Amino acid sequence: MLFTPVHAIATPRPTLLFALASDDLEEVRRVLESGEARPNDDVGPQSALAFTLANDKLKNKMAMVKLLLAYGADASALRDAEEEESQERPGKRGSRPMSKLLEDADPATRYYIERANSPQTRRASALIHRSFFRPLTRVRYDLVGQDRVLEQLFRVLSMPTVAPIVVLLCGPSGHGKSLLARKFGSLLDVPTHTVNMTTLQNTRDIWKSHSIDPHEEPSDRSLKDFLMENEGKRCVVVLDEIEKAQDEKILSSLLMPWEYGRCSFEAGHRHVDVSKVIWLGTSNIGHDLVFEHQDHRPAPETQLSREEYIDLMALLRPRVSERLGASLLSRVTAVLPFVAFTTDEKMAIAAEALYALAGDDVTTMPPATRDLIVRTSLSSYIPSEGARSLYRAVSTQLLDTI
Repeated sequence: MLFTPVHAIATPRPTLLFALASDDLEEVRRVLESGEARPNDDVGPQSALAFTLANDKLKNKMAMVKLLLAYGADASALRDAEEEESQERPGKRGSRPMSKLLEDADPATRYYIERANSPQTRRASALIHRSFFRPLTRVRYDLVGQDRVLEQLFRVLSMPTVAPIVVLLCGPSGHGKSLLARKFGSLLDVPTHTVNMTTLQNTRDIWKSHSIDPHEEPSDRSLKDFLMENEGKRCVVVLDEIEKAQDEKILSSLLMPWEYGRCSFEAGHRHVDVSKVIWLGTSNIGHDLVFEHQDHRPAPETQLSREEYIDLMALLRPRVSERLGASLLSRVTAVLPFVAFTTDEKMAIAAEALYALAGDDVTTMPPATRDLIVRTSLSSYIPSEGARSLYRAVSTQLLDTI
């Protein structure tokens, strides 16, 4: 009979190492989702996050850093160079000063790591730490900016309520409203139905509308079918550009489901339980107010304080009420204004645009060229168009470098 030596050490399967070293983003996602590996597992002498940052051969480096952070990688483990040099010992984690890794990182990667390290990020995440909505904290690694929006959203979702959850995402175009709404269902792993409110002609059209989500397979299923299939279950309904419905009576169809969590599609038919539905509306209402509020701040290019954001919320809600009607708005849980980007956020968006548009070619560009494209694109930023103007500017810069 063979006995295991008492000094034997169990070696974990290097699943995460293989996934990271293979530059396989979907495999990294799979092992993290399945629990086969944890985001803070060591990969050799380093953490998985440090290993990824130090590996210059990875084409999907930025995406994998974001994925590790989304699943809880501890960014605070990336110590500064002075601490690393003073504490480095044989066998001690880290073979390259961490501040050097961050210094060499592109603006987007640096932005997401600093965001993960922020006390505000940790406080906001704690609001829904033990909640069904906890997976929504990952959205901050898909969405640049809007930290105050996420903080307030998490506060709303943490509050006990008997009424359905109805949230309106308002503000200027290109600032992440539709992205957040689209990610909501996928992060929570619940079905989503997206209604294009601009196409509706009468009150019955809303229930007949098909989903317009470009990331879903085309379907003949109407909103009525969707709600009946998911009766009494968590699901998401996105009402895109809600203020552009051609007739105010269309919105009156939402009064009963938003207040009582019950919905009747036709007279004489039974009520359907929609109490678990999360209703998200997107709207450009208040876009001018957002920029006016920013211009009157002492430091317009910095992130809003919580007090400033609460003030903006208070200013916006009456405008939305005037546009959509007080009766409808009285049933809305929260109206969240999306705010202008800071300089660091614009840099992060431009860097992500560069990597998305240039593809594999970006790895062959000299660092100085990449930096020049990102910084030059900021001069073409148009606040009312948001991220779209930066993507367009980066595309133009790329054409000029060919």
